[in-house]
Amino acid sequence: MNSENPNREETNRSNRAKQLREKGINPYANASAKTHTLAQAGKLKDGEKKVKVRGRITLLRGMGKLAFLRLTSMEGEYQIVLQNETTKDFKLWLDHLDLGDFVEAEGETFTTKHGEASLLIKKLTLLTKALSPLPEKFHGLVDVEKKYRERHLDLATNLKTRERFLFRSNLVKALRNFFDAEGFIEVETPILQAKPSGAVATPFRTHHAALDFECVLRIAPETYLKRCLIGGFEKVFEMARCFRNEGIDPTHLQDFTMMELYASYENYEYLIKLAEKMFDTITKLLGEKEIEFGGKKISLKTPFKKIDLVEAIEKETGLNLETATDAEIRAKIKELKIEVTNLPKLGRGNLIDTLYKKVLREKIVNPTFIINHPVELSPLSRRSDSNNKRVDRFQLVINGWEVINAFSELTDSEDQAERFATQQKAREDGDTEAMENDDDFVKALSHGMPPAAGWGIGIDRLVALLTNSENLKDVVLFPLMKPEK
Repeated sequence: MNSENPNREETNRSNRAKQLREKGINPYANASAKTHTLAQAGKLKDGEKKVKVRGRITLLRGMGKLAFLRLTSMEGEYQIVLQNETTKDFKLWLDHLDLGDFVEAEGETFTTKHGEASLLIKKLTLLTKALSPLPEKFHGLVDVEKKYRERHLDLATNLKTRERFLFRSNLVKALRNFFDAEGFIEVETPILQAKPSGAVATPFRTHHAALDFECVLRIAPETYLKRCLIGGFEKVFEMARCFRNEGIDPTHLQDFTMMELYASYENYEYLIKLAEKMFDTITKLLGEKEIEFGGKKISLKTPFKKIDLVEAIEKETGLNLETATDAEIRAKIKELKIEVTNLPKLGRGNLIDTLYKKVLREKIVNPTFIINHPVELSPLSRRSDSNNKRVDRFQLVINGWEVINAFSELTDSEDQAERFATQQKAREDGDTEAMENDDDFVKALSHGMPPAAGWGIGIDRLVALLTNSENLKDVVLFPLMKPEK
């Protein structure tokens, strides 16, 4: 409310709270009731009496015997008006209210001479006195890092931020309802695991004090979800928090949400149809089939385009991944001046992945299924019946981002053991991103898993794309930040 320095204003706010207590008013109420949300109250006809609303004060203008307050909540915004003649304790509230306070207001609806729906207050109740001020400019936080560090202030002062996170919540709800309607059961699997498995990534390691052994935070829920299929569940999914101790950039976070699902007796072609059906549901939620991201128009109209990975890379580079040696792939990466660390130590799978991301993936704008991956790229995927050098897999790429990774699952435990061994050898040769061996999963698989298909969706990336947010931190409520000194 004032332009004082923060320390002085906090002292003054604290003094106002003390003064209210001395007058027998508790500045921290027990609870509050309402008759209407702020949005509902704004639509009422003039003359409605005993309307009760509540919210945070985000605008306060005193004008002699009148005071205009803007209340804000996740439900909307609404103007309330205090008047000397009609509002009980008018002078008290004018002297003791601050921006950021939460209040409950009861009164009669009317429209101002400027045409704004408002509530003329008979009775005001202070719910919470805010002792620290909100950001002075009520246009949301300007400092991007401060938005991430103090999301509560960003939410309190920025309508677009609130809308973005409401959309995320509604999207997750819609996805859960969609998969439930498709016959999937939601399950929960361990975050603390004995070995990192289910993806090619570097894990976070920790110590389990009670059991006295080194364990990891999961990098993916895959192998445990497959155990559900082995045990008899036919369709399962999980909204899984995953953790990967790797580099950070606008499209990667170390702590992220992935939705994985697995369907028994199905293959990756079933998942292609399911993905398109899911996006039809998403466009209904959006209310349109085209989005904008970074100034580019992206069509979400189904069906989506399909591209053969090996054929596309050969077209771009002249390199046939089925016949090229590791040395030739390394040479091509150098020739194209693709920056990559530890190039001499990378195994074949990571070499191919490096090439694919640079020469193919980053050029894709509209949703596209990348199919027919080399087997070295997919240690957990089923080999194609028509070409044992390929796997039955797709990646759905939008605007250069991998949104879905899916494949027909490998159910041959001996083949799985051999692929783990190949990954382990690459790891021992210096490829730190290669998978570790997972004997427990191979043993579980040896008991028999039905033919199946599964996928993983990066929820953060999906929300970012759908809300035109170029940094994943914009769609994560409280992203991890390095502590300030």
